[in-house]
Amino acid sequence: MDTVTHMLFGLTTYGAVKKEEMDRNKKRALLFSALTSSQIPDIDVVANITETGRVMGQMWHRGLTHSFFLVPIWAGLIYVVAYFIWKRKDLLIFYLAMINVAIHNASDALNAWGTGVFEPLSQMRVTLGVIPIVDLVFWSIILFGFVIIRIKRHIQRYKVWRYVWVGITLHIFIQGIQGIIIYQEAIKEYEEVALSASFLPGHFSVIGKNSDIVTLSNATVWGGEVVNETIVSMDEANLEPLYQENPKAEVLVEWSPFVVVVETDEILGVYDPRFYRDGSSFLFEYININRE
Repeated sequence: MDTVTHMLFGLTTYGAVKKEEMDRNKKRALLFSALTSSQIPDIDVVANITETGRVMGQMWHRGLTHSFFLVPIWAGLIYVVAYFIWKRKDLLIFYLAMINVAIHNASDALNAWGTGVFEPLSQMRVTLGVIPIVDLVFWSIILFGFVIIRIKRHIQRYKVWRYVWVGITLHIFIQGIQGIIIYQEAIKEYEEVALSASFLPGHFSVIGKNSDIVTLSNATVWGGEVVNETIVSMDEANLEPLYQENPKAEVLVEWSPFVVVVETDEILGVYDPRFYRDGSSFLFEYININRE
């Protein structure tokens, strides 16, 4: 998910805590816990300051820092920092951090980018593709809760935010069921399938591959699959020169469920078809070649 959504998740989990009998320092510690833990897995972006980090960024981002095995470690670090600042030992601070780190990792796994939730035991990227990276439905549900709090001031705030989370969970469930149905239909037609949720609820991009043919389609549960484009991948091309001159290409091949290989008289490259829009993919690594 995007940074704004992660922040909103942190704020809403903080809002869902009943705080009427808490002192100011405890509230501040809880707010710090919720906001920091909602963002801390993305600390991996600092790796981009190194040359190796820039090459490996595709694999390192949403890698080890997003592992479920690190959830209690992140929560423990946040709890310790909160204690030193506000001198509060309440385990709720720790549990709220755990919840938000877990939400961050799980929500990232719901979209097409992929998340290493089982690192270091497995390099597999969990890529469900049932929620877009920026989901305006999440924002709308949260905005609705905020409006209710402003209009219905007699309603306890924490209850509103808990209902907001019911709405968020229901949206994920509905999207997930639709994604599963569409995926199950797609694997009957293709050897390899990747799913990517559209910004419009209930609409998905289906990327299927049979041999060297990649098919890009739009699909809904109620309308079926509509093929948009068919691409030929030059899978027999020798990619060693590409890997030697552009190490990011090899990382992309390892990271993606599958890639399209491009080989012409001018370029040799690979791209991730899940992010193919208007004739190109923004995840495209290539080199210029001269066959004269």
